[in-house]
Amino acid sequence: MNKYYHDKYKETSTEFKFDVMNINFLKSKILIVDDEPANVELLEDILEEEGYTYFRSTTDSRKTIDMYEEIRPDLVLLDLNMPYLDGFQVMEQLKKLEQDSYAPILVLTAQSDRNTRLRALAAGARDFIGKPFDITEVTQRISNMLEIRLLHNQIKDQNRILELKVQDRTYELEETRREAILRLGRAAEYRDNETGMHVIRMSRLSARLAREIGLDERECQLILQASPMHDVGKIGIPDNILLKPGQLDDQEWQTMKLHPEIGAKILSGSRSELMQMAESIALTHQERWDGSGYPYKLKGEEIPLAGRIVAVADVFDALTSKRYYKDAFSVEESMKIIEENSGKDFEPRLVKAFKNALPEMIKIVNELTDTEPAHILKVYRDSSIPDPAT
Repeated sequence: MNKYYHDKYKETSTEFKFDVMNINFLKSKILIVDDEPANVELLEDILEEEGYTYFRSTTDSRKTIDMYEEIRPDLVLLDLNMPYLDGFQVMEQLKKLEQDSYAPILVLTAQSDRNTRLRALAAGARDFIGKPFDITEVTQRISNMLEIRLLHNQIKDQNRILELKVQDRTYELEETRREAILRLGRAAEYRDNETGMHVIRMSRLSARLAREIGLDERECQLILQASPMHDVGKIGIPDNILLKPGQLDDQEWQTMKLHPEIGAKILSGSRSELMQMAESIALTHQERWDGSGYPYKLKGEEIPLAGRIVAVADVFDALTSKRYYKDAFSVEESMKIIEENSGKDFEPRLVKAFKNALPEMIKIVNELTDTEPAHILKVYRDSSIPDPAT
């Protein structure tokens, strides 16, 4: 939810109630369009006598649209038979202006035949006042039309407030979900003795690579938020294997290779597009371009794109980071290893794109050094791709 809507909701979040008795019709804006000056004068006198304070009029129907756009009236009193533009033509123009709203048109006509009325209703008329005018009828129909118009506006306001409430709640839920995602990802890191900022760096590297190959911002955002859970399945790997300082034997390695499937099971079953993306990444980030990966030995484009992207970003960050079992490789050494495995472990197109964006990748790695958990949460919250509307 962008800041404008969030602030606007805070301004309008009071309880909304319909209160017809407190609607002040006399402050409504009324536009009179009739080519007969005598009719205009009579209507103005009636409105003034009733206490209406804001009304404008014209005897030239060609001015109707300009006047309507200027004052945005709550009610239009519109004659049908006029030179230049008749009432039907004026209503067609007004309908285009009010496509998503309620055009408040009260037709003035001496014609009482059924065809004329049906045609006027089809053109956008809401009610009729017969000529010659009956003062009681005029005042009552104007009052009725204004009540409908203003209640319509109140319903629109209520819908807008409800939409803002939904947006605000969605924003809160999204923040909670993002934090839960980070905590899941970091839970796996702590079990694996990974360093604190790995999931943040890796997710940003993944999103930057996604953008480099032309994915839209929505897809980049999904990868950014879903990729921290890539190794969540390590939660299910026994400590004696996960934390073993030496080389794993064949049986232990087979157990270790179960972590993508464990992660996918942990994340499965959600209808959320984000969680579905996270499930796919967890399951496929260890697959390799030449089919030598695990768990299913997928090859080439059989591997989902997000999984292929995360594979490159994950290895680059692992290579350039210090671990308890190794020192950090330089950027040059790390890129050399990745390029040597292009077409084997990694999709060549992604390796090339990663190298093209290398200055920004280096900046991400340098800016996000390992730090305390509380700060990591703040970095993660701030790491989303900005909403274009903000």
